[in-house]
Amino acid sequence: MEKRIFMIVLVVALGVLVGVKIVSKQAKAPILQTLIEQQSKILESQKHVQQMMQRDSGEDNGGSMSEILQRQKNLEGRIAVLEQKLKGQVAPSAPVRQAPPAEDFSKKHDIPVDHSPVYGNKNAPVTIVEFVDFQCPFCARFHKPMAKAIQEYPNKVNYMIKNFPLGFHAQAKPAAKAAFAAGEQGKYWEMAEALLKNGSVLNDEKFEEIARDIGLDVKKFQKDYKEKDAQWEEYITKDMSLGSKVGVRGTPTFYINGRKTTARDVASWKQAIEASLKEKN
Repeated sequence: MEKRIFMIVLVVALGVLVGVKIVSKQAKAPILQTLIEQQSKILESQKHVQQMMQRDSGEDNGGSMSEILQRQKNLEGRIAVLEQKLKGQVAPSAPVRQAPPAEDFSKKHDIPVDHSPVYGNKNAPVTIVEFVDFQCPFCARFHKPMAKAIQEYPNKVNYMIKNFPLGFHAQAKPAAKAAFAAGEQGKYWEMAEALLKNGSVLNDEKFEEIARDIGLDVKKFQKDYKEKDAQWEEYITKDMSLGSKVGVRGTPTFYINGRKTTARDVASWKQAIEASLKEKN
């Protein structure tokens, strides 16, 4: 009989260990609570089984029963310790991350010209805006098809840059300032094109080299670049604030007449321009 009762205790202990493994895997409070409740019920049932087996045997096993009950108490103590450990290990459920809202390409945003130079006819019926990071390789890649497409619509399409330098591109903001400084001599677009082509090697020396190549007065460029830094910083900050407001999530991000567009190759740009022209008529 004593051997049989010990086996019951062993089975219960095994059940506890399995329960611990389940809780550790699931790491959820409701399962933990259920396990605790079930363990208590199993232990209570075990006491009844022990008592029934003692009565059926007709034997006086007081000493043996005391030992078994002591084992049971020890087991209960171990369960209590395990429960405390599990409570410490079970982390609160992480909040469910919500997916970002779907893009609304029909929404028209107000994107003012403000301080931005405009390429092309300022009164053109179609305006393309690019939020750019001059170190971003994708900006360089997708700028070309857009620039090629607008050449086919003289006086009908204009274009402007808004700066959105990304934090991990150390030279993106200085490059934007270099473009503004070049604009003081009427060479903003020449500088911008060169910056995009040389995005992987930008630094102050490269800015000066480009300034020389595009025919700037280098000394004036250097002066405007450094002495007007606070002004350029203000322009960039305004561009970034505007970008956040209109839903820019990365670069490049293009807008055509205020609506975000997925146009990226010449054909899709021409399609987008035609649709905007038709809407204006």
